[in-house]
Amino acid sequence: MLHTPRGGAGSGTAAADDRLMSIGAVLNVLRDEFPEVTISKIRFLESEGLVEPQRTPSGYRKFSPEDVERLAYVLRVQRDHYLPLKVIREQLDAMERGEQVTLPSVGQQRDGSDDAPPGEHEERTAARVGRDALLAAVEAEEGQLAEWEAYGLIAPLPDGSYDADAVTVAALVVELGRFGIEPRHLRAMKAAAERDAALVDQIVAPLRRHRNPQTRAHAEARTKELAGLTGRLHTALVHSALGVRPR
Repeated sequence: MLHTPRGGAGSGTAAADDRLMSIGAVLNVLRDEFPEVTISKIRFLESEGLVEPQRTPSGYRKFSPEDVERLAYVLRVQRDHYLPLKVIREQLDAMERGEQVTLPSVGQQRDGSDDAPPGEHEERTAARVGRDALLAAVEAEEGQLAEWEAYGLIAPLPDGSYDADAVTVAALVVELGRFGIEPRHLRAMKAAAERDAALVDQIVAPLRRHRNPQTRAHAEARTKELAGLTGRLHTALVHSALGVRPR
């Protein structure tokens, strides 16, 4: 639940100024929970009116802790509940009015079994959404989804649903499309990601094959860690190649 008003503007005190953060600092804070978040994503959410940071006289963004809390809520609801930004904005407005907001339950894998051990049941019931829910979550059309699938950017699971990674990819493809970047332009990125995945898999494969269950569990944690590091390295390399710095 958000307990603070929209945006950080209007305090005017030195203490409040000390709490303000640059967009780069906000990115570092959010990446602890959302490794895939980018400067572009934060700016896009601002352009959609979901957060309103202050601006310095020279035009730099300054975010309050309340702004960061808002951004985290938006990213969390997108990730866990696949809601469109319009709905999330309405929820934020309702919470600011002191109203209770109920989040919808996400789709789950249906296997007809409820008597599995807690860990296994949790893994089998990972969040999944149908085709219509995916399109609604990223605010896209059927033709766009068909094109993404044709270029291998996302693919449905055997039962026709989509997992959280597919939703994230679709949302990022939509964002890139706002800048004129088409799915066909992303084939090289897809190929690079597959090479990175093959490298990570090569490193953790011996752990996955181990007879010790704890070692196999360690393989999963190591895979997530390496995936996060390769993603951050890719972002840093792109920034370096373009000669840009977070603003």
